[in-house]
Amino acid sequence: MRRLIENRLMFGNLVPVMSTQLVDRYNRALKSLTGKQTRLEDFHIDLSGYSPEIGDEFDDLLYLNPNGCNRQFILLSTAQKTAPLLNAKFSNSRPILRRFIEENEAELFALTTRDAVAGELANSVFDLSSPERLFDIRRIKVEADTTGSHVAEGRKLAEKIDRFQTEDDAWWDDVLISEMIGLAKVTGDVTRNPIALKPLVVDQENFWTAHFGGLYIFRDVPHPAAIAMGDKDQLGKLPIAHVFDRDDRNMIARFLELNELVEPIVRARNVDAAAILGQKMDFILVDAAAAQGEDLRGATRRDLRHLAQKLGRSLPAEFHGLAALKRWVEAGGPWPRISSEHPAYFYTLRARPLADRDLVNQLLSELSPLDVRQLFICHKELFYAQYVNWSEAKKQFVVDFLVQEYQADKAGARDALFGHDEPMEEPGPSSEDRLIDIVGPWGPVTRRRR
Repeated sequence: MRRLIENRLMFGNLVPVMSTQLVDRYNRALKSLTGKQTRLEDFHIDLSGYSPEIGDEFDDLLYLNPNGCNRQFILLSTAQKTAPLLNAKFSNSRPILRRFIEENEAELFALTTRDAVAGELANSVFDLSSPERLFDIRRIKVEADTTGSHVAEGRKLAEKIDRFQTEDDAWWDDVLISEMIGLAKVTGDVTRNPIALKPLVVDQENFWTAHFGGLYIFRDVPHPAAIAMGDKDQLGKLPIAHVFDRDDRNMIARFLELNELVEPIVRARNVDAAAILGQKMDFILVDAAAAQGEDLRGATRRDLRHLAQKLGRSLPAEFHGLAALKRWVEAGGPWPRISSEHPAYFYTLRARPLADRDLVNQLLSELSPLDVRQLFICHKELFYAQYVNWSEAKKQFVVDFLVQEYQADKAGARDALFGHDEPMEEPGPSSEDRLIDIVGPWGPVTRRRR
C-alpha cells in the first residue's frame, strides 16, 4: 500500500493534528466517547475524526465505530468536511456527516475554536447479529455537543434567559440569576453568540452496508429489492420482496431497468461515449496483459494497441463486447447485442442523475470490477482490497493512470463519467455570511422586550 499512500491515493486529504492544544481537545473527546486516550503527539484524522495512526495504536480500526454501527465522530475543525471517511460500513455515513457540518458550519466554527465537538450518527439499531436487523434502520439522527457540554448548557441558559425576560418579578429571583451567571461562565453570552446546533434527522431507505459480505438495500423504489455481493442463501429470510446476488445478472439488470436507475453510456447526454468505452477497454486489457506477464512499464496508448493486437482472441469477453460497442459509436453499422448475460453488460451502464446516483454507481462498480477507475472513485474500500492481490505491473500502471489522468482533474473526470452535479436547491449563504448573521459584524444586541 505504500505506493498508494505516497501518491496520495490512500489516506489523502486527511486533516493533520499537530499542536498540543488540539491533541488535548481530541483526547478529551475520545475519553468521553470511548474511555480511551492516545499517547501520540501528532496524527491525522478523517471526516469523522478517525485516525489511522490511533487505530494502529489501539489495534482497533473501529475505535470510533463500535460493532460497525452508530458511527461516532470528533470534530476539531470544519475543514474535516472535505476529508475522506475511512473504514466506512454504510454508504450514508459520509453524506450525512458532511451535511451536518455544512448546515452548522458557522456554529461549529465558533465551537471548535475552544473545544472539540463529539457526537454520533445514531439509529435505533445497536446490534447487527443478523442481516434482518439491517431493515430496522430507517432514520439516522445526528447527536453532538462539545466535551464541555457547551450546546446543552447554552440551551439551558437560553431557557433561563427567556424566563428572565418574560416572567413577572424575575428580576428579584436570586436563584435564577445565580444559575444564569454560573452557566454563562461556561457558555459565554448566548444572546450575542448563539451556539445551538441545528438538528439533523435523515430517513434512510436506500443504502449499502459492508456487513454480511456487502449488501445493497433499495426500499424507496417502485420495485424494492436487496442485492447481495455474497451468497444470498447465507442471509436467511429477509423482510423484502426480492433478494438477488451476483449470479442473478438478469434479475439485477431487470431491477435496475424497472426502477429506471441506469442508462446506457452510449445514450447518455453530453458525454464522449467512445472515450469512456476506450478507457474501460484499456483497464481490461491491462488486467489480461499483467496476468500473462507482459511488461507494462511506461505503456502508452500505442503500446496498449499493440498489446491488444498481440493478445487478440485471448482477451476476455468484456473487452470484445466493449470493442464492438465502441465501433458502433464511432462508425455506425449493426448494433451489438449485449444482453445482461454478457460479461460486458454492466460496463456499458451508468446511474441516471437521481438522488441515489452515487449508490447505483457503487453497485455498478462491484458488477464491473475490472474498470479500476470507477472502482477507485465509487468504492475505495473494495479497490484497496483488490489492489493487494494485483501483480506489480498492474499496480504500477493503475497508480500512474490515477495520478496522471484522475488526480489532475477529479471534478472534470467525475463530470465526464457520471454527469454534472445539478444543485437540488438555490445555494444558501456562505459560512462567512452565516457567521456574521450569528455574531454580527460587531455583535448583535437582541434583548427582547417583556
